[in-house]
Amino acid sequence: MENRSNVEPVARTVSAFLVPLKSFSSSKERLGDALDVDDRHELMQQLAGGVLDAAAELDRWVVCDDDAVARFALDHGAQVVWRNGGLNHSVQGAIDQLRAEGYQRVVVSHGDLADPGTFAPFVVDGPQMVIAPDRHNDGSNVVSVPTDVGFEFSYGPGSLHRHVAEAARCGLVTSRLNTLSLDVDTPEDLEIYRQHQRIGSGS
Repeated sequence: MENRSNVEPVARTVSAFLVPLKSFSSSKERLGDALDVDDRHELMQQLAGGVLDAAAELDRWVVCDDDAVARFALDHGAQVVWRNGGLNHSVQGAIDQLRAEGYQRVVVSHGDLADPGTFAPFVVDGPQMVIAPDRHNDGSNVVSVPTDVGFEFSYGPGSLHRHVAEAARCGLVTSRLNTLSLDVDTPEDLEIYRQHQRIGSGS
C-alpha cells in the first residue's frame, strides 16, 4: 500500500541517520570524463558533508571501510560503523548494530545528494517506510524504515521498486517524498547540480 500524503515527524532520539560511504579516491568514476580524480574527491566530500550537516538534528552514523572516510565522518560529527563488503551487506550490518544500540528507526541516505535541505520528514513513527526516489524513479536516494521488521535492502538499478515490494512484505505502508531526487552520479547530474548552484548564488 502506498501513501503520498504528508507524514508526521516524531521525536528524533529513537532514530539514527546512516550514510554509506566508500573511499573518496574511488568514488564517482562515472564522472571521469567531466572531472579528474582530485575534483571527484573534492565533489564527493562536498556532497557528503552537506548530507551530514543537513541531518545535524539526528544521531549520524557513517558505514565505511576506509580510514580517510572514517576521519571525515568523525570530523563532521558522525559516528562510524566499520563494515567491509558491498553496499547492501554494509548497510544491513550497520542497521543490525544500530538496532542493538536501541534505535527504533533508521534513515539511510546516499552521500551524494545535491542540496538535501532537511531529513525531518523521514523521521516518522509506526509501521511505515518513507522513501525518496531518484529523479528517474528508479533508485532509492533515502529510505527510512523501522529497524525491527527484517527489512532487506536491495540497492542497485531498479531498487525503488524492490524496496516498495519489500516494504509490503514487511507490512509497512510506503510514503514517497520527491524532495531529494537529485544525486550526482553522471555528467548530466553534475550539470544539473551546477545549474542549481548558479541559481542559488544568483550568478
